[in-house]
Amino acid sequence: MTISQEHRQHAEDLIEFIDQSPTPWHAVETLASRLQKEGFAPLDEKDRWTLSEGQKAYVIRGGSSLIAFQIGSKPPADVGFRIIGAHTDSPGLRIKPQGMDQQDHLVRLGVEVYGSPILATYGDRDLSLAGRVTIKEETQLTHRLIRFKKPLLRLPNLAIHLNRHVNDEGLKLHLQTELPLLLGRSSDLPEGFFLTVLAEALSVSKEQIRSFELGVYDTQPGGFWGADEEFIAHRQIDNLASCHASLLALLEHTNQSQTVVCAFFDHEEVGSQSYQGADGRFLSDLLERLHFTSEIRHHPEDLHRSLARSLLVSADGAHGFHPNFPAAFEPHHHVRINEGPALKLNVNQRYATNGDGEAVFRHLLDMAEVPGQIYVHRNNLGCGSTIGPLSASRLGIPTLDCGAPMWAMHSIRESAGVLDQLWLKKLLAAFLSDG
Repeated sequence: MTISQEHRQHAEDLIEFIDQSPTPWHAVETLASRLQKEGFAPLDEKDRWTLSEGQKAYVIRGGSSLIAFQIGSKPPADVGFRIIGAHTDSPGLRIKPQGMDQQDHLVRLGVEVYGSPILATYGDRDLSLAGRVTIKEETQLTHRLIRFKKPLLRLPNLAIHLNRHVNDEGLKLHLQTELPLLLGRSSDLPEGFFLTVLAEALSVSKEQIRSFELGVYDTQPGGFWGADEEFIAHRQIDNLASCHASLLALLEHTNQSQTVVCAFFDHEEVGSQSYQGADGRFLSDLLERLHFTSEIRHHPEDLHRSLARSLLVSADGAHGFHPNFPAAFEPHHHVRINEGPALKLNVNQRYATNGDGEAVFRHLLDMAEVPGQIYVHRNNLGCGSTIGPLSASRLGIPTLDCGAPMWAMHSIRESAGVLDQLWLKKLLAAFLSDG
């Protein structure tokens, strides 16, 4: 397989994007940094806004969700919004507030399971910590991001001599007792060691630390693999690959008439029911403010007219066909890696696409000149979902679900195709530009 330089460079940029974003808070920092370089100004929800044609801006809620937009030349009531939604979070392990536990001269860190990771993939990996720490500075509480780049933690597997059935029955980990991560020897780690490490890394005192939200991440950087290096492997491809494609589509779009919006939500992997999640009011609040803070005088019905003319794409990873497990896939809807983005359909509305959305998808493939595929889940397996149905029902906006196919979704080390990443970006750019 021949990989063009354009595809290779896009995949390299994606790998760098994921390398910089081990947690949702870091992902938002990475997004904000790139947006600012392209002229997007930060806004604060607590301030009054005055918006005008062509203005580019973004707003952050909760530190881990971000919505960026560019104001079009025509009123949304006449042309609607074009919106892309993706999510910044990935399933994994989070450190408990009082997680240090000493047993038999070893110190472990207790964890909570966030979402639905493939827990067995965390075994024997070089793990470390990243996240957000709240500290008190004089009379103010401030947030600081933290990331330990060296491996701090490990989840060693039990030897096969002590677990003879592991290859027959699979690795099964007790969620409470067998997931704590080894940190070090208790004789080397005094009381309060963990807070001391955080304080030293942030150059503050232990007394200044008020809380921390820390996730476990794999320190191995992303890379290429395959006979022609046609695949990539990394953590958090679900769903940072879609965030990356959505960001670049926004930065490259050519639609000057419609107001275009990209929403990057936290908490998709745990149901989105939070004040910064897709099932909250973040996006609806933003769309209302885009109406009422512009220079145009509005009729009371204009917001509803705008939503009725709008269209939303939920961008999230799709299940790539795995030749070792053909029985897991619907036989007439195999989605293959490196054969194009997939439109996701489910009659039970686990995905939001309907017949009109499928027609739009095919139109966008023609516009972007990229290949595409159709994914349908097998009847006898439970179907996952996305932010698509939540956003569609909350906003009343027609929505379609699509994404690049991938292997090992929710593993600590996922894989995807190099070609599909650029094609997804081109598809999303066509969506935003097709006003």
